[in-house]
This record gives sequence, structure tokens and C-alpha cells, in this order.
Amino acid sequence: MDLKDHIRGIPDFPKPGIFFYDISTLLSDPKAWRYCISQLSETVGDQKPDLLVGIESRGFLTAAPLALELGIGFAMIRKKGKLPGETIAYDYDLEYGADTIEIQADAITAGDKVVVMDDLLATGGTAAATIELLHQVDADVLSASFIIELAFLKGRDKLSIPANSLVTYND
Repeated sequence: MDLKDHIRGIPDFPKPGIFFYDISTLLSDPKAWRYCISQLSETVGDQKPDLLVGIESRGFLTAAPLALELGIGFAMIRKKGKLPGETIAYDYDLEYGADTIEIQADAITAGDKVVVMDDLLATGGTAAATIELLHQVDADVLSASFIIELAFLKGRDKLSIPANSLVTYND
């Protein structure tokens, strides 16, 4: 199955000049979604992680069902102020400003083997920040995994760990 057949492209979203790759159509097709999770399971499962870490918010859609399938835990990386309880924050720079991400302080035990997950790798800024935050809490970050990679934006170059994607767009 070619997953590209199940990903919708939307021009000029969220603003003019941006071409958005929408996984809503993938999620709405149970056979295609099952195939996607199966492909991720093969890639990620071989690494034997203890935990999958999903990046807000579409990373939750991939990491949570995959963690369930693999029989492992799931943790969330969210924007500042979105997680209850004690959190650990990481500030990072974006192309046009700065942002902060957080993880719950008790979500990771030092030495946990984790895989970072999101639906899309674009410029790599948030994924790189997530990796740094996970290193800050002494996680053993094995890799990052994405459904889609926009290779022309070279986000993979910002990551300090191996990365894989199921679908690559080169322009």
C-alpha cells in the first residue's frame, strides 16, 4: 500500500504559501491506518523501547496506538502549561521566535529507552528540542519516527539521533 495515496495535500494552510500534508484522510481509512501502524511497529518495535514519546498533538495519534500495540508506555511532550502536575521544561528557538515544551516530571525514569514520534518532520526544531528535553531527564533516546518527512526542509539534519519516516516528499 502506498500511504501517499491516503494523505491529502491542502494548499495555503495554515497560511498562504504553505502546503499542508493532512493525515486526517489516513486516519479515516481503517485499512490504511492499520497498515501505517503496522509499518511503524516493524520499524520501532525492533528497537525494543520502554516508552514512546509523542509530540503535541498529532504525535499523540501515532505514538499512543503504537505503544498499545507494542505493549509499552506512552508519554506526552506538550507546550508549556498544558500538562498537569510537576513538569520539566525546555526552551528553544524557532525560525520566528521561541517556544517552550514540557514533559511531566514522573513520565520518564532515568535510563528509559525511548523513541520520539510525530506525524511529520519538517524543519526539525520541535523534534530536536524534544530530544534535548529527553536527554535532560536522562532518557536513552534511541531514535525518532515520523509518518511523513519533508526532506527538502532538511529537518533530519537537526536531529542528534537516527530518524525514520514512512513517506518522504522531496519538494
